[in-house]
Amino acid sequence: MSGFVDPPPSEWAPLPDGSGNEVFLVTGISGSGKSIALHALEDAGYFCVDNLPPELLREFIRLEHERWTRRVAVAVDVRTVGSLPLLPPLIDALRAEGLKVRSLFLDASTDALVRRFSETRRPHPLSSVPAGGDASRALVEAIELERELLAGLREKSTVIDTSQLRPGVLRAWVRGLAGARESALTLVFESFAFKQGVPLDADFVFDLRALPNPYYVRELRALSGRDEPVAAYLRAQSDAAEMLEQIATFIERWLPSFEDNQRSYLTVALGCTGGQHRSVYGVEQLARRFEGRQATLIRHRELDARG
Repeated sequence: MSGFVDPPPSEWAPLPDGSGNEVFLVTGISGSGKSIALHALEDAGYFCVDNLPPELLREFIRLEHERWTRRVAVAVDVRTVGSLPLLPPLIDALRAEGLKVRSLFLDASTDALVRRFSETRRPHPLSSVPAGGDASRALVEAIELERELLAGLREKSTVIDTSQLRPGVLRAWVRGLAGARESALTLVFESFAFKQGVPLDADFVFDLRALPNPYYVRELRALSGRDEPVAAYLRAQSDAAEMLEQIATFIERWLPSFEDNQRSYLTVALGCTGGQHRSVYGVEQLARRFEGRQATLIRHRELDARG
């Protein structure tokens, strides 16, 4: 902690509109969409600063706090690699002082990242290709090194897996996080298709493929779990009701422990074959059950991607 020589403030006063004191920290793997996330926050009314060195974060927040007329979002990533070890303890310290630090970590599969760097032809910040070397292998090695360097920060953050997301969907998800009502912990329910891969951002994954599949009912095939005919079909299945009840009971049992652990978000992912019927229905039902007592967000990865 040698980089923090000033004594911490005793408290962080709320914004003039009474909305609370917060800083939105954006970080993650290079190529995962941090610029898109910052633009979304800027559109939501945040003052955004990109690539701020961690050593300057506390002083920047202190200066902003003197006027505290706007919400602040800061992007920090591996471009300041030498200072990254300072960031996780600084986040803990700021939270202990009463500042609401909402840390968002953007991630993506290695295959998706390699494809994006190939399309943009931009170099990875940690990539160095020797003469005659294999550029593709060097890129993969740089991505894996970056994952190691940011692992501690990822553990303290809300994670969004952008592997399957179009920019518009990512912007919408970030705006949803920014606009979520203030709560000790926000539950994020996400549906997905197993054939497209398990989301990297999931804290818990539940497999709904054991339930009867509406896809095989001709009249329901083109519909989704948000449509009443599909919902009625699944409500009539005793196994569906029992499985969702057991998932809800599990969440209710362990939710207080996650709140005590100062988690900001908990992502519960429900998967089925195509991410269209069973998982979507399950997410909608669980969100409805918890929304009256807990801040909740809904994501449908495959449906959202179709736009």
